[in-house]
Amino acid sequence: MKRVLNGNVTVDQLEKELRRERHRRSYRSTLLSTISALVIVAAVAVLVSMLALPVLQVVGESMTPSLYQGEIVVAPRGTAFQKGDVIAFYYNNKILVKRVIANAGEWVNIDADGNVFINDVPLDEPYIQEKALGDCNITLPYQVPDGKIFVMGDHRATSSDSRNTAVGCVAQEQVVGRVVLRVWPLNRIDVIR
Repeated sequence: MKRVLNGNVTVDQLEKELRRERHRRSYRSTLLSTISALVIVAAVAVLVSMLALPVLQVVGESMTPSLYQGEIVVAPRGTAFQKGDVIAFYYNNKILVKRVIANAGEWVNIDADGNVFINDVPLDEPYIQEKALGDCNITLPYQVPDGKIFVMGDHRATSSDSRNTAVGCVAQEQVVGRVVLRVWPLNRIDVIR
């Protein structure tokens, strides 16, 4: 037996409409909470990447064969760098990626064949394929100033780096962080050495 309200609407129809309205409200609430959670996660990810763990895209070929154009790397913030570390730093509103060659107070010398000497000791550089003096307009031997780092790209013939006064040595406050991990492309995910 159907109960009829107001002549046309049955109790079953009213209950069905009530269930549909509850479902619609539940769906809207779930959708809004999901969108809110995604926005919060995205905001936290942006803050972390900007403040503690910058994610950078490599531009140019100055670090080949270690890093190639378009690769994406992670560079956690830090201040202690050793010879051979790859760092990212600010230069003229850009971020450059180069390798630490010498620290403050050390003497850098580069011969005509591109062999690098630190305090008259040859630098072991397994990460480069070709040696070159490159675009060098500094007077060699060169002493790295206090509070600075001498950097060079791995592709020595084309890299603009501390060998040229246009870039010069890098101050600690310019450094974004040490490049530690390549995360893109997926087939080249690797720790940077």
